[in-house]
Amino acid sequence: MLLHDTALIYGRYLRQSLRSRFALLFGVLTPLLYLLFFGPLLTNLPLGGQGSSWQMLVPGLLMQLGLFGALFAGFTIIIESGQGVVERMRVTPVSRLALLLGRVLREATVFVLQAVLLVLAALAMGLRAPLAGILIGFAFVGLLTVSLASLSYAVALRVRTPQQFGPLINAVSMPSMLLSGLMLPMSLAPGWLDALSHFMPFRYLVDAVRDAYVGSYTTAHMLYGVLVALGLTVLAVTVGTRGFRGAEA
Repeated sequence: MLLHDTALIYGRYLRQSLRSRFALLFGVLTPLLYLLFFGPLLTNLPLGGQGSSWQMLVPGLLMQLGLFGALFAGFTIIIESGQGVVERMRVTPVSRLALLLGRVLREATVFVLQAVLLVLAALAMGLRAPLAGILIGFAFVGLLTVSLASLSYAVALRVRTPQQFGPLINAVSMPSMLLSGLMLPMSLAPGWLDALSHFMPFRYLVDAVRDAYVGSYTTAHMLYGVLVALGLTVLAVTVGTRGFRGAEA
């Protein structure tokens, strides 16, 4: 029943997304601009780590894609709530978990497709990475999207207005970007900033994908990244499901 309900919701929203090809391509525009205009600046810099500048930058851009895209996914719930869509779905016998999973899996599919486009562009610009590492990066994008979209939906069901939701998400997204080392490894930061960044869970995902892009799959970074990604996903899906149940009140 859960699988059937999830597939039903997933198919409904995926068809909506695929009909909007412009939105799909536009979503990858910002990471592409970073790739085109920021990437070349790093080519001759001593990055203090293993691998090329592209192997350092592209994993960060993949996480940026999931981070910013998924955090703002809650805007769709706010729109649907205003149109009565959420209420109409809520009175059906569909599982509340399916209502969440169908939506977040759609988000994950869209952002993984955008991640594929980003990596193809990076390969054309000089990225060299093992296929296994690239696939691991896509898996992390999917997990990050499921996690953050679930939390975003839960928050949107609480605040219910764009005026409240937008500033709140901006307040979360900027520190997350700066402290996770998306653009540059946090190992280059001053000691106090590097220490502070260890409290940011997204840093562990970025470090894991960077290891994967240089073919290192059994490192401590990879272990911590997998554990944090899976733990965050379970926690976020639990919170998101409760958010849909709480919407009944």
